[in-house]
Amino acid sequence: MGVYTYEDEVTCSIPPAKMFKAAILDSDNLIPKIMPQAIKCVEILQGEGGPGTIKKIHFGEGPIHIASKFKSMTHRVDAIDKENFTISYTVINGDVLTSGIESISHELKVVASGDGGCIYKKTSKYHTKDDAQVCEEHIKGGKEEGLALFKAIEAYVSAHPDEY
Repeated sequence: MGVYTYEDEVTCSIPPAKMFKAAILDSDNLIPKIMPQAIKCVEILQGEGGPGTIKKIHFGEGPIHIASKFKSMTHRVDAIDKENFTISYTVINGDVLTSGIESISHELKVVASGDGGCIYKKTSKYHTKDDAQVCEEHIKGGKEEGLALFKAIEAYVSAHPDEY
């Protein structure tokens, strides 16, 4: 089994606590509301949001790369720290696990930036079966969609500052 690690970070004008609440804690409700073409709905299969919770994400049918290629994915929340604005979760099932990919683990952290906003840091680890390679197009598409979702959340929170 191989592990391929990719890191990404995005800056935004929203303070860390607000962004964590919107992008992580309320994402199951917020993203289908503001980007239904990307994520149609999130179904909690087990748990109440903390470690061990299993969620099934149903993708929309819009022009978004992931929505046009895949129907759903299931992930497990591995850890969440509301004080330090971190979450880790693992994609354990779904058609996003293309041939050769066994699972994808993500660690997200929202940290303060010097200007009152935040930096959203993400580390993704693709765990492959045997000596399978990870397709760069898969990585690039995931990064682009993640950025689009993040920017949509930032725009929503900016437009609705009292909501979070």
